Amino acid sequence: MRRRRRPLPAPDQHLMAHLRSTVWGPAEFVGLPPWWLAAEGLVAGIVGAGAIVGSAVAGAWYGIPGLADGEGGLVCAVALTVYLCVVRAGRALVGAVAVLGVCLALLAPQAAVSVVLAERGRVESVVVTSVEGGPGAVSGQGRYLCSVADSDGVQLKVRIWRGCGRTTRPGDALTVVHDSNGLVPPRGVAAGGAGAGPLRDLGGWTAALVAVSMVAVVRSYRLSHTASGATSGAASRPPSGT
Repeated sequence: MRRRRRPLPAPDQHLMAHLRSTVWGPAEFVGLPPWWLAAEGLVAGIVGAGAIVGSAVAGAWYGIPGLADGEGGLVCAVALTVYLCVVRAGRALVGAVAVLGVCLALLAPQAAVSVVLAERGRVESVVVTSVEGGPGAVSGQGRYLCSVADSDGVQLKVRIWRGCGRTTRPGDALTVVHDSNGLVPPRGVAAGGAGAGPLRDLGGWTAALVAVSMVAVVRSYRLSHTASGATSGAASRPPSGT
């Protein structure tokens, strides 16, 4: 026969409830959360994610190094995390938002460069002068890196890996796209073209950040604060005359 588990003493139950509330948020409501609470969480997530990505795009577009490098996005991620701490969201959810925000801020600069090149890029042909890297290379993540020169023979300061492969040799022609304003480095154009939108790679990270932020705000709701406030307000009112 299975022994019946004894119920936890009242102090232990209170401790477990406190720990659960601290880690995941109290979520002191019955049934679905209030619509305004869900809306607040959704707005917080959208504004936070939009600020992270938007700051990187603005930095690349206008040539602002602090924003183009992702530092502005990191500040926005910290601001969103601080907001969740202020509303006393669960620590686990606050930590998840912090990690997602930092990852999005680190990925956004490359996507921002793609946005700039897609909008005002100029495609031209360059000549390969040397090829380095490959699967056995220590650096470059196993990529082949091509040093190239433009039609006037001027060597580009960056090496190209898109379109540069195992069969590429010095003297071959590669296609690169330049920023007409010269604010972002040129990129190679891979064979077959690029059909995906420049921000599509950030879609999953952005959706995850918005979703976790909304859950964190929703679960931060404390009915006990409202009840205690109402009780103290009622106690402060003078008794009505008869």
